[in-house]
Amino acid sequence: MPDRAAFRSSFLESTGWAKATSELVAGDASNRRYDRLTLSGDTRILMDAPPDKGEDVGPFVTITAYLRGVGLSAPKIYAQDATHGFLLIEDLSDDLFVRVIESDNTRETPLYEAAVDLLLNLHRATPPDLPRYDAHVMTDAACLAFDWYQRGVLGSVDADARAAFETAMHAALETLDTTQPVLIQRDYHAENLIWLPKRTGSKRVGLLDYQDAMLGHPAYDLVSVLQDARRDVSPDLQHRMVDRYVAGSGCPAAPFHDAYALLGLQRNLRILGVFARLSLAYGKPHYIDLIPRVWGHIETDLSHPVAAEIAPLIRTALPAPTPDILQSLKDQCQTIPLP
Repeated sequence: MPDRAAFRSSFLESTGWAKATSELVAGDASNRRYDRLTLSGDTRILMDAPPDKGEDVGPFVTITAYLRGVGLSAPKIYAQDATHGFLLIEDLSDDLFVRVIESDNTRETPLYEAAVDLLLNLHRATPPDLPRYDAHVMTDAACLAFDWYQRGVLGSVDADARAAFETAMHAALETLDTTQPVLIQRDYHAENLIWLPKRTGSKRVGLLDYQDAMLGHPAYDLVSVLQDARRDVSPDLQHRMVDRYVAGSGCPAAPFHDAYALLGLQRNLRILGVFARLSLAYGKPHYIDLIPRVWGHIETDLSHPVAAEIAPLIRTALPAPTPDILQSLKDQCQTIPLP
């Protein structure tokens, strides 16, 4: 068993930050954790991403270089130990969008406008060479709703229902694969965006948690930030921000709205499955509390005409998350091993 504490101490010694005080900033749904280091009035963030638990800092380093190269506020990387999974990075502060809005709700619209404008700027840049988040990959991800949510609720996966959904979902998503792809961060939401008001333009939006970036449809990150699993974004604000993106990009409105609804459905079905898996397999039942909001997004997206063939498959196969169902998913915490 690797001595993680020794690796950490060695890394910090090599950077001159061994004597810093340390405070946990956050863990997340993965095995990464983040600590704020303070030394002589200065601060840094230590990312701890253990390779023996499947983590790899390489993608974060690569995407950081790209984002900073196109003029965005990804954190500067001061030092790295890719072998043992440590990065010493810039501390962009604790002013997450969600916290800024909670303290002053009049800031909600301007912050979301800034988030949309960042996407417009990012999508004008030539994207890096990354894997495609295409119909095949997205369909597999959406099937997590069957593999984990349906399994947790009903005790097993209905193979026929899953196969019918897979066919219909892939056919619908395949129509989006011809769109010119852009870099999608895939976790672009109010708890991963930091407000930096002393900077200008899109640099006012600090970026986090983008290491899983791929190439995908321009509507994907817009769905991510507006159909947020962790906070409510009003339908009116959603509509205004989608209209802002459409106007700023010049893309045809109707196909974009169709793509927004379809990608919202795909993304929220994936999240439904992921949150169920986090409880059932990883012992993190608090994610179950977020499922009702995710289900609300699913219902909204199912009501769009683009989901006409998919909607009856979902409504028949996946029970709505009643309080009893949610409690059952919590009661089964860490009882179903990963395949």
